[in-house]
Amino acid sequence: MKKVPIVSVVILASIVLISFFGGFVYSLSPFDMNAASLLEAPSLAHLFGTDRLGRDILARIIEGGKVSLIIGFASASVASFVGLIVGISAGFFGKNIDKTVVVMIDLFLTFPTFFLLLALVSYVNASALTLIIVISVTGWMSMARMIRSESFSINAQPFIKILKLANVSKVKIIFKYFAPLLAPLFFISFTFGLSGAILAESGLSFLGIGVMPPSISWGSIISEGKEVIDVAWWVSFFPGLMIFLVTFSLINICDYLQFLTNQKDTQS
Repeated sequence: MKKVPIVSVVILASIVLISFFGGFVYSLSPFDMNAASLLEAPSLAHLFGTDRLGRDILARIIEGGKVSLIIGFASASVASFVGLIVGISAGFFGKNIDKTVVVMIDLFLTFPTFFLLLALVSYVNASALTLIIVISVTGWMSMARMIRSESFSINAQPFIKILKLANVSKVKIIFKYFAPLLAPLFFISFTFGLSGAILAESGLSFLGIGVMPPSISWGSIISEGKEVIDVAWWVSFFPGLMIFLVTFSLINICDYLQFLTNQKDTQS
């Protein structure tokens, strides 16, 4: 029996709470510059140190966490629901719709996802909304493929065929019968997609084409610290640690959800 990833859940919940409510407790501003505190190492005055402009790293991580988590959650949500709709449509209706979906998925998967992200972002002005849209556009394919495959299996079940013969509304069949059966797979894919979206935003911001100043994200903080990494390791280390902890926790949770799903399938 696989144990519940309590540590991962606690870590993830703690980071989310700190990112959205830590600013009410930690009073230092993420934007205030202090010429007398340039590149200070972690201390009681600045728990995570300061950057080359004297700004408090912990305060910036708290502020940047909001942006990174919002972009990650929003883009993963949009991508997951697009993938869900596309996948169910292909599996339920089949024939020409399925062929069209397969061609679309194969077309998107022809290009490496991150390079497709770079290409799309380079033609638009970067903002949080832009990143959400771009990451969503490049992140729905995996969900669609899994949902499509599972939808075919559900569509082949005798009770679905009986419902179709009884002229039950297609919308009712999809929402009342397909959706509950696909829910476990959806949440597994969403959890995995959330970690990928956060990494994608961080990667773009690290390259300087993601979140633009004065906005802050974990990726942009790491990017600012790469030029002083040899003398101030803490500038890049702590936001990188946040990204690692969130991604690690999400993967563990996703792995546990997948285990529960497989166990349920085995018992049934």
